[in-house]
Amino acid sequence: MIRLVAFLISSLFGSVQAVDLLDLYKEAVTHDARYAAAKARYLSVQERLPQAQAGRLPKINLEAGYDYNSVDAETAFSSGHSDYGSYEYGVTATQPLYRKQNDVAIDLAQLEIIKANTQLEIANQNLMLRTLRAYSDVLVARTNLGTVRAQKVAISEQLELAKRNFSVGTATITDQREAKARFDLVLAEELAAKNDLRVSKEALQELVGGPVSETLAPLKMPVKLEAPVPSDIKLWVQRATEQSLEMVLAQHEVGIAEARVHFNRLGAAPTLDLVGSIVDNYAGNSSFGSGAESTAGVVGLRFQVPLFEGGKVNSETREAIAQYDKASLDLEYVKRKVAQDARVAYLDYTTGIARIDALEQALLSTKLQLESTKLGLEVGVRTAVDVLDAEKLLSEARRAMLGAINDSILAKFQLQAVTGRLIEADLVAINDLFVQ
Repeated sequence: MIRLVAFLISSLFGSVQAVDLLDLYKEAVTHDARYAAAKARYLSVQERLPQAQAGRLPKINLEAGYDYNSVDAETAFSSGHSDYGSYEYGVTATQPLYRKQNDVAIDLAQLEIIKANTQLEIANQNLMLRTLRAYSDVLVARTNLGTVRAQKVAISEQLELAKRNFSVGTATITDQREAKARFDLVLAEELAAKNDLRVSKEALQELVGGPVSETLAPLKMPVKLEAPVPSDIKLWVQRATEQSLEMVLAQHEVGIAEARVHFNRLGAAPTLDLVGSIVDNYAGNSSFGSGAESTAGVVGLRFQVPLFEGGKVNSETREAIAQYDKASLDLEYVKRKVAQDARVAYLDYTTGIARIDALEQALLSTKLQLESTKLGLEVGVRTAVDVLDAEKLLSEARRAMLGAINDSILAKFQLQAVTGRLIEADLVAINDLFVQ
């Protein structure tokens, strides 16, 4: 029994010098591939604004060309065949004066940058949730393994006792076989628990990009979780539909889709440009006269009204309208989704708090049951198997309570995420629940 308690205390309280949730989150920020991809996407979208602003700036081109000429001519002044080369080079510049589509392109780029910033916030929020979930999975798996090993120790002692009692004739072969069967079953449970711990550690290592310390900070026991404020589920649902980052992102999608409709409709809008060029021309000697060279400078206005482009503008506009309809429907779907997510998170959290209270009472009851069973063993009305069953029931109650606490913490964090923005301070508050 002493070893059983030692195993449980070790699994629940662990080492003081432990890696905590905040340490792992900071590692994940640096090494998580999904978050790194979100940051790269955010940086790439930033470049859309200078690209759109370039449409308002002048365009300058250096142009050059060379032609080989072969001419047969019959005129009053000369006749015959001539071959000669000619070339031209110069600089042309165009300054847009009126291109309404360029203004809308800048507005569209700014909207996409705002959307990308929201996506990065969502990625960071998801990283916090994934870190907490992976961290909790390791703690639960570690506790489960500790519980199984403690049961293995107790059952091993029971098996040895059954063997000794059988050898001296105070127990039957059935008692020994029953103890052996229990021992074989707990060995199988230990293998499964080891595998669960290995898998959960692998998931955490993938998140932080490297090996994870064996000494993860466990929960401070006992844990006291406060009820959500306000206590009205409708207010939490309303907050989710108004402040959820998913809702904000869906609203950005609608705004971008609307801007694209306007942008594509302007594909048939008139444009006015200021143009200028300086071009030097040279033609070589021929039978019709000596070579000629000239330089021409031109400055002017170019007004253009697209009349027909094969239906491209109308098609792109119809496509943009359909995308706007899709974004509007997606917004309605997201509104319903976050409302449901808020309900589920609220109910999971409040139910989890009640479940923890119930399991605390169950834990007290199983402790009393174990004490009564041990007393019954001393007076001869209970067997060692009964004591073993009571010890197992106590360890299972401890494990269930720890699982309920982890589930409730996750639900609380999920409720914060679905109803607003998670920041590092929120993670620090959760981290305070763990032994430092």
